Amino acid sequence: MYRPLPTPDEMAHWDSAAQRDYGLLQELLMENAAREALAVLLQEYGPVEGKQVVLLAGPGNNGGDAFALARHLADRGAWVSTFHVKPLEAYTGAAAYHLNLLNKLSLPLIPLSEAHIDHLRQPDVLVDGLLGTGFQGDLRPDYRQWIEYINRLPREVFILSLDIPTGLNGLTGRPSPIAVRASATVSFEATKLGPALPEAASYVGREHARPIGIPFRVKQAQPPGQFLLESGVLNLLPQSNDLLHKGTAGHVLVVGGSPGLTGAPLLSALAALRCGAGLASVACPTKLAREIKAGCPEVMLLPLGHGTSWSRDCLDDLSGALERFDAVILGPGLGRSPETGAFCRTLLAHDLPSLIGDADFLYALAQDSNLFTQLPPNTILTPHPGEMAMLTGLTIDQVQASRIETAREYARKWNVVLVLKGAGTVIASREGAVYVSPFACPNLAVGGSGDVLCGVLGALLAAGLAPLAAANAAVYWHGLAGTELRKRFPRRGNLAREIADMLPHVAD
Repeated sequence: MYRPLPTPDEMAHWDSAAQRDYGLLQELLMENAAREALAVLLQEYGPVEGKQVVLLAGPGNNGGDAFALARHLADRGAWVSTFHVKPLEAYTGAAAYHLNLLNKLSLPLIPLSEAHIDHLRQPDVLVDGLLGTGFQGDLRPDYRQWIEYINRLPREVFILSLDIPTGLNGLTGRPSPIAVRASATVSFEATKLGPALPEAASYVGREHARPIGIPFRVKQAQPPGQFLLESGVLNLLPQSNDLLHKGTAGHVLVVGGSPGLTGAPLLSALAALRCGAGLASVACPTKLAREIKAGCPEVMLLPLGHGTSWSRDCLDDLSGALERFDAVILGPGLGRSPETGAFCRTLLAHDLPSLIGDADFLYALAQDSNLFTQLPPNTILTPHPGEMAMLTGLTIDQVQASRIETAREYARKWNVVLVLKGAGTVIASREGAVYVSPFACPNLAVGGSGDVLCGVLGALLAAGLAPLAAANAAVYWHGLAGTELRKRFPRRGNLAREIADMLPHVAD
């Protein structure tokens, strides 16, 4: 359901605890890592007997992994050449131990600093063991030169990165400023946070997380702060039964709509129905009701007030009906007039069911920070990066540069479940745990897609899921629908309502 995504620091703590508390030698962990790397190479590339394999061994533990792997490749009949970054006598600890074992085989060991790497014979396989997940900052010129050489190799050369492609930031998944573009990456013990993010996909290649012997109790005692959503999260979806009826399947209310923005609340309501809600209603100003209702008889209406704007009369009409609903979506197409802000302030003073705040409601929050203190306990906020910048005072670039920590910080600060939308949507809990969507799907980048996501959230909250469980399941479900649409619309062109229509078909 949730795959751990440790940061480089969290992984280092696991490694230290395994050695300190359980007596596992680093030499043993390194040997295990090399064996797992060999297994991935054989799985992805095939037999290596008679193949030319070049290994690039960095100055740290990644270099030690490369030394150990070179020994195993030689045992498999590969023609192995290992290039090392620093003098052989400068290696220490477990890396030195595996270097000494390799040296006993009398295989080529060549100083990388002295080699004319561009003049090397083209290998069949190149193993990138230069820099590990602890690398931070900008690359030195010599590392840039080596990475450029690797990335210039023809596509038929298989490139295996050990733990992380060199040059990739283990925390952010971004190159620094360039990184190895691997055919495959073997992540030792667990996928690290950076390589799991969408920015890293074109560098990581096919990623394999392989155990190297870190005891389960170490990971249990020091759980990471981040997790990747996996297909098992759909097990959280409410189960249907033959005795179900519309009155027990949840009633979702969408509060939204303003002149020119009547489609948004309708999309949310439609998505809620597509996700199994028994009933979905749109509360809107009376003179917009016919426009919203047109063409969708399944969605019910709650006309409010007498005109096209959000007045005090709207609130009076709505307050007596709130107890009928199991979840409220506030914001789609709501508008940004001063009257709308006043309507939101007064509405939050009422006893509300679980709340999803989106779109123009987020604008109202940004205009009046006191509203954060009035949010109901079970609130989910769903900003895109621009709205998150508006809410926090950050720039969009600042939000995007630190999506994980930004979501974590403000979910805690605002005491909400925060869904920061975009490629690799981030879900942050009040307690500080963060969940990352595996989907980066351009078919979801269409107007109304966020409104559909709100409808999914509303249906799951109305069915009784807790906000965090609802957010995780909804984001995965929504992403899965977009991925399926990509097969039918490979050049995009799908409509938001087609995302909603796809939802029931991908829920198994």
